[in-house]
Parts: sequence; structure tokens; C-alpha cells
Amino acid sequence: MSLLQLLRFAVPSRAARLLGSTPVCAGRAASTRVDLSGILPPIPTPFHEDESLALDQLEKNFQAWEKIPFRGYVVMGSNGEFPLMTAEERVGLVRRVRQLAAPDRLVLAGPACEGTAATLELCHAMAEAGADAVMVINPSYYKASMTEAALSAHFEAVADGSPVPVVLYSLPANTGIDLSAPLLVHLAQHPNVIGVKDSGGDVTKLARVVHETRDQDFQVLAGSTGFLLPAMLVGCVGGVNGLANILGEEVCRLHRLASEGRYADALELHRALLAPNALVTRELGVPAMKAAMDLVGLYGGPCRRPLLPLTPDQQQRVRQAFAKAGFL
Repeated sequence: MSLLQLLRFAVPSRAARLLGSTPVCAGRAASTRVDLSGILPPIPTPFHEDESLALDQLEKNFQAWEKIPFRGYVVMGSNGEFPLMTAEERVGLVRRVRQLAAPDRLVLAGPACEGTAATLELCHAMAEAGADAVMVINPSYYKASMTEAALSAHFEAVADGSPVPVVLYSLPANTGIDLSAPLLVHLAQHPNVIGVKDSGGDVTKLARVVHETRDQDFQVLAGSTGFLLPAMLVGCVGGVNGLANILGEEVCRLHRLASEGRYADALELHRALLAPNALVTRELGVPAMKAAMDLVGLYGGPCRRPLLPLTPDQQQRVRQAFAKAGFL
């Protein structure tokens, strides 16, 4: 029996308790309402210089994050460097985050694998480790074969078998595949699919999905602070935003201002966040995210290879961007 199989039959998880029962019979799973409204940072995985997990530093980061009004946390998203980690490490990190996070905070876990069966295996293991929901990115290695039919079959099979609700995850910058609005609207009909994190940045598409799923309990999350404000204006309920790891209070305030209709104040804050956000997301990525965390007194630390640390010039760019925006 594999370690993941052992984990699956361990003590029933918080998610299983919340959802009533873990076993999923043939056919479609029925989910319990999970409110995603708010900001959920996709937390980076801390490593020591030898690339081993630095769980002591994770605990220190949580001492700061737990003071911020987050809705919860995403574990093993793209910022978590999940493709560079073993399955056992990924499940173990979910378990540790569930222990560190307050009981009222959601834990969304990323079980993504290229295979449908492997993804489902991690869904079960992460649910047992305490995940309230899973956030599933699309397979992409066989990109030419990832038709709408293939993607729909994959996500529906995961949703059928997952013991916790499923949040879809569209990240075309990394996968080369943008989950289309018709596909998202179709998958929103599944009772165990509760929302999507969309990182494509097409607000028109987000507005269409919100509009065409308005009669369903489907929640749309902005995948970047760079378009969080316009996304909320068209009906998105919040965001999974990497910048929130660094400037959590500010990103939560932007969400609150938009929710309260204080658009002039929200726009001013939105503009201030644009340059720092761009550097730590699409421009320089996870190494910049971690470098910026170090700048503000959190632990970012190194990445796992093949990701390289920032050059001195890149480090200076990050420092200047945050300083110019008034956040250092």
C-alpha cells in the first residue's frame, strides 16, 4: 500500500466532517456550499538552502498571515512550486497548513497531476489532510489533444470522484490552454464544481461566465491583483492573488472597498498595486515573490531548481517597485 493510500484511510479530515461523508458513489457527487468570497493567497512553499522543506519558517509566516482578514489559503498552487515537489510533500504541506490556519479559514489544495486517476488520488489524500476544497488545473503536456471534450471529461471525472468541492483553475500563461467561457459554463452545472480561479485576465470572459452562471451557485475568482478590481465590478466574488502573500492587508482592503462600492478609493489603491504585482507574477514569477516576502519581513527563501534566484539587478527592480509604490 502506497503512502497516499495510507493517508487516505487515516483519521477523517476536517473537510470530510464538514461535508458529511467522504465516500463518493458512482455518479455525481453532491457538494456542500463553500463560500469563496474574499481573498485567498496562494502561499509559497518555504525551502531551506538545501531545498528541504522549511516548515518552521512556514509557521512564522502564518503568525503574520493569520492577523490579516483572508478568506483562507491556497496550498500547492503555482506559487507553491507544486510541480517540483513529491506527492507526499504536497499532502504533508496541506496537513500542516490546516493545523496552522484558523478553523474558520478555508484551505484549498492543488491536487493537479497530468493524469485523471492520479489527480483523483491526490484529491482524496488532500481531503483527508484537511482540505475544504481542491483547486484543479488542467492537464497540458499533451496540449494538442486537450480538446474541449477531453478537458470536460477530465474535470467531470475529478468532480464525480472528489470527496470535497472542486474549483477549476485556468492558467494559460503556464499551461498554454485557456479554459473557455462555454467550457466553464458547462462545468458549472456539475453539482460538485463550485467555482473557478481564472488567471487569464480577460475580464470580458469573466463577465460572460458570471452572467451565464447567475442561476447556479458558481463563484468566479480573479487570479491576479492586476485585474481584481475590474473582475469584481463584473461580479467576481474575490481573488486568489499572489501579491496577497506580501501585501495581504492592502489586497484585502481593495476587495473590501470594491465590495462596499467605494470605487474611487478602490481605484487609487488598485493603481498603486499594479507595478509590484506585475513584477512578482508574470514578469519575474515565484523567485520575485519570495524575494519580496523577504523584503517585508516574511520568509521567502530560495526556490527549488530549476528555478533560479533573482540577479542583483532583478532584486533591485523588486525593491524599487515596492518602495516607489509606498509599500516599504
